[in-house]
Amino acid sequence: MADDLSASLVLRRGALARVGLERVALIEAVAELGSISAAARKLGLSYKGAWDVVQALNNLFDTPIIEAAPGGRAGGAALVTPRGRAVVTAFRRVQEELDAALAKLDASLSGEPAADLFWSLGMRTSARNALRGTISDITPGAVNGEVTLSLAPNGEQGGVSITAILTRQSIEDLGLEVGKPAIALIKASFVILAKGENLRTSARNQIPGVVTAREDGAVNSEIGLDIGGGKTLVATVTLDSADALDLAVGDEVTALVKAPHVILAVE
Repeated sequence: MADDLSASLVLRRGALARVGLERVALIEAVAELGSISAAARKLGLSYKGAWDVVQALNNLFDTPIIEAAPGGRAGGAALVTPRGRAVVTAFRRVQEELDAALAKLDASLSGEPAADLFWSLGMRTSARNALRGTISDITPGAVNGEVTLSLAPNGEQGGVSITAILTRQSIEDLGLEVGKPAIALIKASFVILAKGENLRTSARNQIPGVVTAREDGAVNSEIGLDIGGGKTLVATVTLDSADALDLAVGDEVTALVKAPHVILAVE
């Protein structure tokens, strides 16, 4: 029946959507075919769209979900990690339980329109970069405080760190503490790229990376970076700037992000 009760499962941590059916389907297709491009074709996705999903998943989990060697539209080898397989298994088990519960509920509604009883709620953000990490340091101030987020898995030492400037009130309201998880949200337009060594800049965050992709538009260029640890960062710069820096895949660059431009979200 057209008005049968149904639901689409999304696994969340706090207010941020983590994994939905579309993403799980992509993970399963990659596991089956061993290629992101082949998985994209099977699901009717663009290669770029599929690759963006892979990067988003790897950024939001403590360890990579899919390990891949980018091969462009021609295809490159891709492997679903044990962590990725565990995510899929957990999702499918929860989906089965949810379907069973909904079947019982649907039978008890006595014809009540399901759409009048249930709403799907979610949070959307325009920030291109969402990077999960663990708070490693908080420096309080009279008005503002400095919060440092380590992107290393499980709060390990080393790796990339991102620092944000927040008001003292925001730090208290979010309940930020050392050792707690958080997600750094950074708009791609806030990421400045630089080449060369011995840079002198006021930007608090100076993140080394390697260019993995460049997509040019009429005015801007979208630059993808590998920043290590299975994490990626995307920057949007003007086409003139990308040409002036002669940015190409494989180039080593530094991503500069001012601390006030980093937004922190908690679970």
